[in-house]
Amino acid sequence: MSLAVATGQAAYRVHTRGSGNAVVKRDLGDLAAKVCILTLFSAMATRLATDFVETGHITGLLLLASEALVVAFTLVRRPAGAVDRTWTARTLTMFSTFCPPLLRPVAVAALASESLTVMISAGGLMIVVLGKLSLGRSFGLTPANRGIVCSGVYRFVRHPIYLGYLITHVGFVLAYPAGWNLAVLLAADVALILRAICEERTLALDPSYRAYMTRVRWRIVPGVF
Repeated sequence: MSLAVATGQAAYRVHTRGSGNAVVKRDLGDLAAKVCILTLFSAMATRLATDFVETGHITGLLLLASEALVVAFTLVRRPAGAVDRTWTARTLTMFSTFCPPLLRPVAVAALASESLTVMISAGGLMIVVLGKLSLGRSFGLTPANRGIVCSGVYRFVRHPIYLGYLITHVGFVLAYPAGWNLAVLLAADVALILRAICEERTLALDPSYRAYMTRVRWRIVPGVF
């Protein structure tokens, strides 16, 4: 069963549990997303592990740890009660999720020392870990309501995991400032910010999330956005 919901000038289709062909189509799409992210993550793990063996740099491994959490929580996420299945949401999810695994640890002069990039990446990873521990099985890729979480680091910003991603991305691009990495992260991070806005339009259909938004003002970066 589906219900069309209009918020402002944008229309969102919210799908509840269906049966028959709708369920099969949803399950196949979910399986395809999991296979895709596992494939990209495996390739990324190979590249970063090889770089670590050859150079001893651990900044890339910290980014790998962050992305590993995406894979782990994607596999055990709980079913969503409301999902934004518009093409806008799907496109933003694709870019923000599938671009980071395309990063390459290329041999270029770093913009900062290894100790600094490790410190930045470790800080971002810590935020990601705390955010995902707070979310638990409520974590997901597509903007959806899998249960409202407002405890832990969610008391400070509404999307702490996204903040952690942005910080780890800064650490990685300082360590490997190649044109390819800059372009990939620009696409990923712009999509990530827009995805946060898109996600909130779905979550705001829930009165408890609207109340949460009044208590926690900032989406990702306190004092900025």
